[in-house]
Amino acid sequence: MNWNGTRVLVTGGAGQIGSHLVARLASYGAIVTVADNLWRGKKSNLFDDDGKPVIDLSRNFFELDLTDPVNCQRATEGQDVVYHLADVVAGINYVFGNQFSLFNANLLIDSNMLKASIANGVRSYVYVGTACSYPAERQSKLNPPLFKEADVYPASPESSYGWSKLMGEMSCELAMKEKLLDIGVLRFHNVYGPHCEMSPEKSQVIPSLIRKALRHPQEEFVVWGSGKQRRAFVFVQDVVDALEAVLLKGMNQGAIQIGPDYSTSIKEIAECVRSISGKQIDIRYDTTKPEGDVDRAADWSKARDIL
Repeated sequence: MNWNGTRVLVTGGAGQIGSHLVARLASYGAIVTVADNLWRGKKSNLFDDDGKPVIDLSRNFFELDLTDPVNCQRATEGQDVVYHLADVVAGINYVFGNQFSLFNANLLIDSNMLKASIANGVRSYVYVGTACSYPAERQSKLNPPLFKEADVYPASPESSYGWSKLMGEMSCELAMKEKLLDIGVLRFHNVYGPHCEMSPEKSQVIPSLIRKALRHPQEEFVVWGSGKQRRAFVFVQDVVDALEAVLLKGMNQGAIQIGPDYSTSIKEIAECVRSISGKQIDIRYDTTKPEGDVDRAADWSKARDIL
């Protein structure tokens, strides 16, 4: 695809995944616009290693609340491609402590963005879902079968976050069936890498453990749960590769999950972070805290065959 001059909107473009996607597309000559409310994203993520902005921040960055449909109409106007990455999510404590508000915010964001994209004649729309949408009971023991995309049904996600993102996928499926625009759907497993959110309130497991190691002993190195829970971690540049590829090869083909076919325990991650830190750190496992799903990993054959 010739990206040169293509007008691309990336919602959540100042976040971990979005900022890497923005830099990639801008390097190809795309005219990239970012819409982000900066709740977790940071403008500093949109600067390269030499301290130069990767886009024209004065013209192509909009700090917007996408729960407002007027803002979504404004952001999508004149765009050829929309990558919709924006949502409300954080660490497990936030997700389970704010289930109602999180669910409703994500429903509004996803509905507003899709309707605005259709109304403004966007040619291609890419939606990002989550492996958190898989049924809780199928992730309740170690070494479950690898998840295929269809295994998301019968639906019973553990959290309202998983439910909200599944509803976003469903909206995309309906719009795709009615041929309202070309739609690609990617379902990400646990993404890690540079530009991750590190704050105590909003960080997820890997950046949270890195922060605790850096601050130790001022901050105790505590792992929520037993540490036996496992996740399929995928590097941020790999998901950016998928975001680029889906537009070329994966449109209108339903959800495609992105993640490895093996999982890693949180205990292994904690011990790795401790080792790299070079500090003498005692790991404390707080089993009074929620640890989420027990185990999951991806059967990524659909991604292999299509992307």
